[in-house]
Amino acid sequence: MTTNSAAYEAIVRAGPRLNQLQQVHAHLILTGYGRSRSLLTKLITLACSARAIAYTRLLFLSVPFPDDFLFNSVIKSTSKLRFPFDCISYYRRMLSSNVSPTNYTFTSVIKSCADLSALRIGIGVHCHVVVSGFGLDTYVQAALVTFYSKCGDMRAARQVFDRMPEKSVVAWNSLVSGLEQNGLAEEAIQVFYRMRDSGFEPDSATFVSVLSACAQTGAISLGSWVYQYIVCEGLDLNVKLGTALINLYSRCGDVGKAREVFDKMKETNVAAWTAMISAYGTHGYGKQAVDLFDKMEDDYGPIPNNVTFVAVLSACAHAGLVEEGRMVYKRMTESYGLIPGVEHHVCMVDMLGRAGFLEEAYRFIHQLDATGKATAPALWTAMLGACKMHRNYDLGIEIAERLIVLEPENPGHHVMLSNIYALSGKPDEVSHVRDGMMRNNLRKQVGYSIIEVKNKTYLFSMGDESHQETGEIYWYLETLMRRCKEIGYAPVSEAVMHQVEEEEKEYALRYHSEKLAVAFGLLKTVDVAITVVKNLRICEDCHSAFKYISVVSNRQIIVRDKLRFHHFQNGSCSCMDYW
Repeated sequence: MTTNSAAYEAIVRAGPRLNQLQQVHAHLILTGYGRSRSLLTKLITLACSARAIAYTRLLFLSVPFPDDFLFNSVIKSTSKLRFPFDCISYYRRMLSSNVSPTNYTFTSVIKSCADLSALRIGIGVHCHVVVSGFGLDTYVQAALVTFYSKCGDMRAARQVFDRMPEKSVVAWNSLVSGLEQNGLAEEAIQVFYRMRDSGFEPDSATFVSVLSACAQTGAISLGSWVYQYIVCEGLDLNVKLGTALINLYSRCGDVGKAREVFDKMKETNVAAWTAMISAYGTHGYGKQAVDLFDKMEDDYGPIPNNVTFVAVLSACAHAGLVEEGRMVYKRMTESYGLIPGVEHHVCMVDMLGRAGFLEEAYRFIHQLDATGKATAPALWTAMLGACKMHRNYDLGIEIAERLIVLEPENPGHHVMLSNIYALSGKPDEVSHVRDGMMRNNLRKQVGYSIIEVKNKTYLFSMGDESHQETGEIYWYLETLMRRCKEIGYAPVSEAVMHQVEEEEKEYALRYHSEKLAVAFGLLKTVDVAITVVKNLRICEDCHSAFKYISVVSNRQIIVRDKLRFHHFQNGSCSCMDYW
């Protein structure tokens, strides 16, 4: 065995441990091997693996003429270990040293550009890819699809993908994931179907993205098919897959199935526990959320993080568990040393305000204000919602006007001020606010509702007449509402009508998007619960109507609005009218 090979073995034995590597490095210098390129290359790679990036830079500078192997080794390592700035820096030095990059070089550098969402730099690298003759390399193209997706340029991502002569599972996954993460869930699902039709077998990464897309669109049938596929094929229900399934079932209205998945997971982490706690919270099961959080603390689960506390506090707010919420907030700082952020503060204001503790909520905000933390408009928005709920119009007007000063371009604040003026009997002020919105071209967000029937998704907007069975849907809805009136339903008053945020026209109350979706779902299905997903908050009239419709139709109706779930059955709602 030569001294050189003995030195190499010493480096290998040191492994990615900084102190041992430094000792070996000192020995190399003393024995005259301190400038050996092969030994330094191994030393640099292990130093990078030890995440000793400053030491890695110093070692690299000691190499007089780095070759392509050294450059590629350090570029690959820095990219893999998420040191994107260093990766790009070594790539630039590689070019200035007239060392030619390979497809592996480009794959690593593009990944680092994706990590940074550095669109301009990445486009430059893409140009170099084409000039260097790697434009059709499968690995490089897959990396480019991921890069453009992470930068939000799905048009470029699809162009790269469509030009690929041979598409890999990685490339398909990159496109599906990119579409889902950029809010194009329907397109992500369609690409998944194309992937299967093309003969590619999906893997765990595919399913995580598909399940997230299903959760966005409410496509419970496809999500359930994915779960069955995982079970039947014996795929490992890993943490990412399990968490995605929990989110899917939660967002599609089946919290029981979400818990079933959670209990089947052999391995869990803080994300999985938080997802399950959040599932209970959004469905109004505050006690179960707090109980699971207590179980998580009692040495059963991982240490909760900031997101976990948001989930627990939100669950307490939705269920009116004020004392529990106060204790959780206290434990967050005293037991775990976590610093509450805006989200936690908003949950506290929401919880106190919903429960009618308006003065305490107001004091809470002002205490934060004294420390410079209450500038977040979300705090005042939560307070404003509480004022409207408890009919404290004077304070509500004051807060709405404050919010308009903070965020003059947010139409929601103007709408809320208009609603409160309407509720307090000030029609002139209502007109003034709405005229101002028209002058400043501030438009309210359009409400829509989605329902899945027989594995197909349907979207309805207010007064929608685009469906081919519009006549039958409207006739059936009229029949439902007539039967509801017979057992006591009465439309909300004109004053309450003004507070509906999504719609404007007089007839909107009867033909809200969620009513049309529910009517269509009941018309097209038999003896099953129907689930409707709405992008905005459900209005008071629809909430009242659905309780009656659940009686006359003898069906369970589940509505997911932008804040929570409502399960209507036998004339009552799971929220117990606490929303």
